[in-house]
Amino acid sequence: MPIRAASLTLSSASPATTAADALIVAIAPAGRTFELIAHGLSPAITRKITATLVSLGASGAPGNITTMPSPTGIKAAVIVAVGIGSHTDKTDVEQIRRAYGNAIRSCSGKRKVAVIAPARSSALQVVAEGALLAAYEFSSFKSKKKPDEKGPVASIALLVPAPITPEQKAVVHEVQTVVESVNLTRDLVNTPPNALPPATLAAEAKKAMTGLPVKMTVWDEKALTRDGCGGILGVGQGSANPPRLVKLEYSPRGAKQHLAYVGKGITFDTGGISIKPAANMDEMKGDMAGAAAVIAAVRAIAALKLPIKVTGWVPMAENMPSGTAQRPGDVITMFDGTTVEVLNTDAEGRLVLADALGMAVLEKPDLIVDAATLTGAQRIALGARTAAAMSNDDAARSEVVTAAGSAGEAMWPMPLPEDLRPSLDSMTADLANIGDRLGGMLSAGIFLQEFIPAGQAWVHLDIAGPAFNEKSAYGYTPKGGTGAAVRTFVRLAQERAAG
Repeated sequence: MPIRAASLTLSSASPATTAADALIVAIAPAGRTFELIAHGLSPAITRKITATLVSLGASGAPGNITTMPSPTGIKAAVIVAVGIGSHTDKTDVEQIRRAYGNAIRSCSGKRKVAVIAPARSSALQVVAEGALLAAYEFSSFKSKKKPDEKGPVASIALLVPAPITPEQKAVVHEVQTVVESVNLTRDLVNTPPNALPPATLAAEAKKAMTGLPVKMTVWDEKALTRDGCGGILGVGQGSANPPRLVKLEYSPRGAKQHLAYVGKGITFDTGGISIKPAANMDEMKGDMAGAAAVIAAVRAIAALKLPIKVTGWVPMAENMPSGTAQRPGDVITMFDGTTVEVLNTDAEGRLVLADALGMAVLEKPDLIVDAATLTGAQRIALGARTAAAMSNDDAARSEVVTAAGSAGEAMWPMPLPEDLRPSLDSMTADLANIGDRLGGMLSAGIFLQEFIPAGQAWVHLDIAGPAFNEKSAYGYTPKGGTGAAVRTFVRLAQERAAG
């Protein structure tokens, strides 16, 4: 599938003379009214805009949107004022991202939008991210458009004071690259499962790396059998679509750090013999969101030419019930030789991850981070917007959570309590694939930890909630696939590369 995002450009043209379908300006609370934060507008035009916005009841509250006809002297058809909350150096940057996301979504149906953007590179990046992330839709499988259906904004011009600097150009290039990768993840998650079995997902990974210095290796079912990947094979054995494992290697010359990213790639999850309820099972097409995030992150990191080695491990399988499916009670042997009793075939993600983690640790990277839509218990514990971070290394967990916060992705540190480990004991095998029902998110992490040797730093991200937005769009987040974890992976690589 094509990798795409709206066009994002920099311009030092006057906001008043810029031709656009809409001009976005920011407003912030100031006493009983608000302050218009917009460079390049004359005092007279600023007074006209402010007076009209006051009459319309505009508010500087975060994300509040007020649209007005442009006054004489403004070439854009309409002005969209977006509240960004208190305007200080301590303003929540995620609040600003979401506010500009709201503004762009309010412009759906308009082709070109101009945004009066801040000149400072750090602030420019936040505004650009929020705006570009919001200009997204997934319509690849629609044969026709409804008459009242409004498409996303196609072109965004960021208006900054002259002169445009190399730093500003670099910001726009980075934002465009990362958002394209986030949108790739969204597209893959939103793709119907009949159009994205494991082999096709592997082919999409190859397409995503076109023109980039990334080496790709694919294990088919024969290679998986040869190498003893019993977790991936066991999960996939009930499907007519055989499993795959993809390894992506970006290794620039002179790199001093090595990150390994591992992503769960269940292209559709029925639960297998332990079948799920029918309600909302269609959303299980998104059970490969971790895999999509790893693929997209490796693409972005390579495209940005970051001086850090990154290896992506992507196990892929379709979990289906059939006469050949694995049964509750089966015992499988994982890549590292560990035997696992499968008590519940719906706890399949940890099985494919265990094989991939077993391979990743052999290369002894500086840090392994896995991302997976692993447990419904994550959604119970932290809701739909906050991912869980678990680790065998508190410093590594803090590093990843901090990188996530900087990137604009909510994560919360969670423990791996030792008292839950005995619940994974099996009478028949080395391990059982499920433990105590209470703390199910944590026991899943503890299961994965069994495949991480002492001294190997590892962080597990359960993104079950944040990866798929089943409700209405908000801020820059669309309904459906969200692209969760991509920005965290990229930010972590940037920070490690910078030392």
